[in-house]
Amino acid sequence: MPISLYDLSVPTFLQTVRAVAGFLRRAARHFEETGVDPDTIVPARLIDDMAPFHFQIEALTHHAVWGLEAVKTGAFTPPSLIGVMPFARLQTLVDEAIAALEALRIAEVDSFAGKRLNITLHRPLDETDRSWTPWEPRQHAFTSETFLLSFSLPNVQFHAVTAYAILRSRGVPLGKLDYEGTLRTGLA
Repeated sequence: MPISLYDLSVPTFLQTVRAVAGFLRRAARHFEETGVDPDTIVPARLIDDMAPFHFQIEALTHHAVWGLEAVKTGAFTPPSLIGVMPFARLQTLVDEAIAALEALRIAEVDSFAGKRLNITLHRPLDETDRSWTPWEPRQHAFTSETFLLSFSLPNVQFHAVTAYAILRSRGVPLGKLDYEGTLRTGLA
């Protein structure tokens, strides 16, 4: 059975981004029940040289939404990072990403299939965090499919699992099913 560019990307990104929205809601409940200020998680890291929680959420939304914008426009140009923000604003970013993904139409996304892309990738600098530095921009030749499968999708998954791991490391009771989200079974 052939798979379309839309099927390959949008439902996959939605599954992960919706799962993140779910575990952020669960984290908020946990923090409320335990009397912890949810904003204390925003700068949390797994280890000192890794980017903080707020970056994981911003990067997740950028790679899902702006990855698809890149196959449309030929340029990966997500907005600048916001940096440290309240936990509730991170939840809003995820909700906005879900809405943006849900607004994409099958025919529109499928029209980007096979498109050749020459994309410059760089590590964005978080102006509020000088513990890590950007690297030199790198030029890459992609097709729409290879960009989404080899760059956007791995980044969405990496930032989702890292955000999940930071929450788990701070005692939020999450499990594998929270990370997986709602599975797409059968015919959609």
